[in-house]
Amino acid sequence: MSRRIVASPAAWLVWGVVIFFMLNLAGVVGSVLVSSFGKQWFDTWLPQGYTTQWYAQAWDEFGLLHVLLVTLEVSLAVVAVSLLIGVPAAYVLARRRFPGQRIVYLAFLLPILMPPMTYGIPLATVLYKYDLAGHLSGVILANLVPSVPFVILTMTPFIEQIDPAVERAARMCGAGTRQVFTRILAPLLVPGILAASILVLVRTIGMFELTFLTADEESSTLVVKLYAEMASPGIRAQQSIDAMAVVYTATMLVLLVLALRIVNPTQLVARVQEEVD
Repeated sequence: MSRRIVASPAAWLVWGVVIFFMLNLAGVVGSVLVSSFGKQWFDTWLPQGYTTQWYAQAWDEFGLLHVLLVTLEVSLAVVAVSLLIGVPAAYVLARRRFPGQRIVYLAFLLPILMPPMTYGIPLATVLYKYDLAGHLSGVILANLVPSVPFVILTMTPFIEQIDPAVERAARMCGAGTRQVFTRILAPLLVPGILAASILVLVRTIGMFELTFLTADEESSTLVVKLYAEMASPGIRAQQSIDAMAVVYTATMLVLLVLALRIVNPTQLVARVQEEVD
């Protein structure tokens, strides 16, 4: 005898809210996308014509080539430095037990759990005091604050899954610390390093607060440049700004899809809850 599963009113309410949110999001993104290709769009449902000239205009007017190169430079530098610091730190936290280890974990988790603005303003004040902000070095240093803990949080479970007996066997065969790390651990940690790199890359490109507080005109990333052009005075074609917004959204979507194919978000959430508890 078949049983009918009837959804409760609360479930229908949740699904209704989700569908309403998704429809509004699709409407906002769709209107920006259509506007970036529209010639004229005033009081009609759709533009009177379509063109790609707004992308060419945005490329020249806003210097998108320079902005994209700066975004790529900052992101790759943050990824590289975060891995150099985070992977050894994650190894120590995964393999060693010492007093106050949970406090150290909590200290690493705070920049991830807290809103960036809460520590961004004091951090920017310190960086400007020592003449480190206002150029690329300040932007990179500011973005390292949440990125290094992100690498540690991602890499620690990968390291814990490796049997320590493998390292002991390598040392018994005469391998030193550097050889154990480069020839034994590094090949086994490639999936974790790749996952951490993609996550840090996505986070850095999308990081607005810390970059906005420490960047100048020449060191602004794409998201900061987009905000600056939207908020700055003067007459600009809305379509060219929409074109730049589409470029940013498309970049983030590609990186997010790539990240979700490599990283299981539920594992990271479970890890954060475990360490906080």
